Amino acid sequence: MAGAGPELLLAGSSSTAVAALRRQTTTTPIVFANITDPVGQGVVVSLAHPGGNVTGFSNYDPQMVGKWLEMLTQLTPPVAHVAALYNPATTPYAPLSLHAIEEAAPSLAVVVRAAPVKDDAEIEAAMMSLAREERGGLLVLPDAFTNAHRDAIVALAARHRLPAVYPFRFFAAAGGLMSYSIDLIDLYRRAAAYVDRILKGTAPGDLPVQAPVTFKVVVNLKTAKALGLTIRPTLLVAADEVIE
Repeated sequence: MAGAGPELLLAGSSSTAVAALRRQTTTTPIVFANITDPVGQGVVVSLAHPGGNVTGFSNYDPQMVGKWLEMLTQLTPPVAHVAALYNPATTPYAPLSLHAIEEAAPSLAVVVRAAPVKDDAEIEAAMMSLAREERGGLLVLPDAFTNAHRDAIVALAARHRLPAVYPFRFFAAAGGLMSYSIDLIDLYRRAAAYVDRILKGTAPGDLPVQAPVTFKVVVNLKTAKALGLTIRPTLLVAADEVIE
């Protein structure tokens, strides 16, 4: 691809794709639009000063994690024990989120634990264990695995009567209780602005990697009623979408 002589390369959500492009060229500008923890994954050396020929947009902001936990405490009854569900094989950046979760938990009077899973059987086992906890709740981390298994996750959460918050709207649309997510379209729109600046002469290494700035809250009231939960009015007012 780089051999075709492009002026710029645009990468999506894969750090592997960026790494492959960097092996082909150290001069052609590369803009990524949707990567978690670009420093930790070795995509850039620094967010403020990425250097080299690569820059772009991260889909992660630490405040997202605190918001996920906070939403689970905005229920009646509030959640007290939270399991963070993810697949370690497909989420190399999970330690970043787990660390932020652990830091946010004490101020919200919530106990958190990691729930690594690799298949449907382990998802169900994690749900059964969590259902035995007093006021247990589920936090699903953004992950290709959890996205692909969303129907099973949503169905098992309903079966075990577990309140859950999800990282994308499509979980709530499929029957999940709540979601808090970035606006992916906005990330790509902002990436286009970087493409424009680079093609006009700005060096990519001089453009800082930017975090998401637009977020959306979705609440599924139908699911809340089925679980016997009341959602505080402040959360409903803040929701961008309420599914009834």
